Amino acid sequence: MSDLNKTGAAVGEPVAERPADAGEAFLSVRDLRIHFNTDDGLVKSVDGVSFDIKPGQTLGIVGESGSGKSVTSLGVMGLHRSANAKISGEVWLDGEELIGADPDHVRRLRGRKMAMIFQDPLSAMHPYYTVGAQIVEAYRVHNEVSKKVARTRAIEMLDRVGIPEPGKRVDAYPHEFSGGMRQRAMIAMALVNNPELLIADEPTTALDVTVQAQILDLIRDLQKEFGSAVIMITHDLGVVAEMADDLLVMYGGRCIERGPAEKVFYEPQHPYTWGLLGSMPRIDREETDRLIPVKGSPPSLINVPSGCAFNPRCPYADLPKDNVTRTVRPELKQWDDAEGHFSACHMSQEERTRIWTEEIAPKL
Repeated sequence: MSDLNKTGAAVGEPVAERPADAGEAFLSVRDLRIHFNTDDGLVKSVDGVSFDIKPGQTLGIVGESGSGKSVTSLGVMGLHRSANAKISGEVWLDGEELIGADPDHVRRLRGRKMAMIFQDPLSAMHPYYTVGAQIVEAYRVHNEVSKKVARTRAIEMLDRVGIPEPGKRVDAYPHEFSGGMRQRAMIAMALVNNPELLIADEPTTALDVTVQAQILDLIRDLQKEFGSAVIMITHDLGVVAEMADDLLVMYGGRCIERGPAEKVFYEPQHPYTWGLLGSMPRIDREETDRLIPVKGSPPSLINVPSGCAFNPRCPYADLPKDNVTRTVRPELKQWDDAEGHFSACHMSQEERTRIWTEEIAPKL
C-alpha cells in the first residue's frame, strides 16, 4: 500500500474522478481499504470493498461478526481518521469524494447529508444530556435556528418515530427510555436534518421480535417519506429479506457476493452464502431438521488465510484443481446471464449451480 497522508489519500496522488460506472448512484464506494496498525500486526478490517447505492434504494450488508461490516460503514461516515488507521480507495457521496476531502468538510456532511443509526443507542447517546437536548444540538449544528425552534423540531421528530407523549419525553434521559424507545430516539436524531443517506448498523440487535418489526417498519416508512438511500448492516438475513433491494455479503473484510437481493436469496453463488441461508430459521415450511450451521470460526483479520479466505471452512474447497482455492484469492466476477450478480469463488458456475440445486436448496 502506498504512503497515506492525513486524509487517507496517497501522497502525491491526483484528485480522483467520479467512477464512470457509478451511473445514478448517490453513494459510490470503490476499492475501500481500512487497515489498522496494532501491536499484534496489521488488521485488514476492510480489504477492497466496492458498491453503489441509488436514492431511495436499500442495500443490505450481511456477514458474521468481525467480517468488516461496521468498519465499512464508519469508513463511509469518515469516522476512522486516527493515527493508526490506513484508509485508501474512493467514497463518492453525491459527486463528492470523501476519502481525500478535508475532515472539517466531511464533518459538516455528517448529520446533514448522511447519518447513522448506531448499534447500541445507550452508548451512542450521551448519558448526561436529555434526549431532546441531543436532538436539538444535532439540528442546530446544521441550521441557524433558536433553541425554541429546534426543541419544537425535536418534539416533532420524537412524535414521528412513535414515542408517546413526546412533549414530556423530550426532557427524559437515555437511561429512562426502554431499548426500543432509545432506538427510536436514535432514529429521530439521525433523521432530524432529512439526510439523503442513512446507515443503520444492527438497528434491531437486542430488541424483542415485535419491537424489531416496528423499528424496521419505521425505517421503511421514513425512507419513503424522505427518499433516503439506506444501508442496512446486519448479521440477520431475515432482517434484510424484507428490506433490501441489493445485498452484499462480506467475509474476512472482503465482499464475496453482491447482487439483487432476490438473486442472492434464491440463486446464491458462494458457499458462504449457502451457509448463511442454511443457518436461518424458516417459518414458511415445517421444520423437521436442525439448522445447518457454518462450521468453524471466522478468520483472524491479522492472519487471513491465503487464497480464498473461506477455504478452511468450505466443504467444497477441494473441488477446484491445482489447490487453487488455498493459493489464489478469487476475484469478484459477474456470473453468466445474471446482470449485477457477482461472486468470488473458484468453482465453475456449472459446479455451483449443480451443488445449489441438488444438494443445498432441497435442505433449506
